Amino acid sequence: MDIFEKCEGISRARELQAQGIYPYFIPLEGSEGTEVEIGGKSLIMIGSNNYLGLTHHPSVRKAAADAITRYGTSCSGSRFLNGTLALHEELEARLAKFMGQEAAICFSTGFQANLGAISAICGKGDIILCDRENHASIIDGCRLSFADTRKFRHSNMEDLERQLQLAQEQKRAVLIVVDGLYSMMGDLAPLQDIRALADQYGARLMVDEAHGIGVLGDHGRGAAEHCGIHPDLVMGTFSKSFASLGGFIAGPAKAIHHIKHNSRSLMFSASITPASAAAALAALDLIETRPDMRQRVLQIAHRVRTGLRTMGFRTAGTTASPIVPVIVGDQVSAMKLWNTLFECGLFTNAVTQPAVPLGSDLIRTSYIASHTDEQITQVLERFAMAGKSIGLIANAPQANASRVAPN
Repeated sequence: MDIFEKCEGISRARELQAQGIYPYFIPLEGSEGTEVEIGGKSLIMIGSNNYLGLTHHPSVRKAAADAITRYGTSCSGSRFLNGTLALHEELEARLAKFMGQEAAICFSTGFQANLGAISAICGKGDIILCDRENHASIIDGCRLSFADTRKFRHSNMEDLERQLQLAQEQKRAVLIVVDGLYSMMGDLAPLQDIRALADQYGARLMVDEAHGIGVLGDHGRGAAEHCGIHPDLVMGTFSKSFASLGGFIAGPAKAIHHIKHNSRSLMFSASITPASAAAALAALDLIETRPDMRQRVLQIAHRVRTGLRTMGFRTAGTTASPIVPVIVGDQVSAMKLWNTLFECGLFTNAVTQPAVPLGSDLIRTSYIASHTDEQITQVLERFAMAGKSIGLIANAPQANASRVAPN
């Protein structure tokens, strides 16, 4: 039997391609942040995680360019060997201070940060309590750890406490891992309740702040700050609000030291590029000094969420989020809506299994602080046209009728 035999069958992806509604791997020919060019056509980008709009900010671009001039394009090695720059250590010190933790360590991607930290901290005999809707990088980190991974129902505190009670009876060390802000449904973890349970049962808490950092909290520190709790470990990425590429783990100095010397995804990967580190530092400067950016993006998302609901669309998630999912329910309808929005000039993300549960297929939209009022008006108008044209909504009111002042 040929191992490639499974690759020859007709896949769902090929069926969608044949129907002309395949929404993935679309090459962008140009970008100015809030607009992208595809096939010579300009589309409003509402499918990016560039929440603060910093990928095109002059100071971020200059910092990246200056770093290339000084250090070149790559470190060409692991942090263990020749791949550590003073720039990396400056970034880590700044991140630890910003997050209110003793220390931090940077990874080449956010995925590797979760993979490396969880598999280094947890091992045989330990228990990981993992929310069922955690990001794939958390799930894979749990798998690589060889710990006893037990999933609890999404944000269900009764199920989590039951698992904690069992772990306590077994006298096992426990790490609870959750996303702070869930990236598909846009909902917040009940972090106050989770922190209280962790303290009650002697467990440690790790929060993935990939989508919350820079946006949520009085200082932009993420969902944990928004909810008023302090995690034992916190993970963040540079590919969202930090306008770069990479990830980090912050926590107690002894835990970070252990991760640095035991994390395979850190030890056996090249370090983040000089440009990536410099861009993240410049973005951090802006996050610390420009609270108006996170206020603006949340106001924009609130306007869109309110407008879409008024039209008759079903949205999900918390109001304290730049992510506005539009629930469609089945895969074909979701793909048709995505394609119609694309033809109307909107770049969105069609999300289906396994990223969301069966029957929760959706269009994920996310917003950028630099979106203009006029662009958001066009977003609402085009959603109304697309929804009516495929029969998802009827008699949608004009976009301006649902407008909520963004300032």
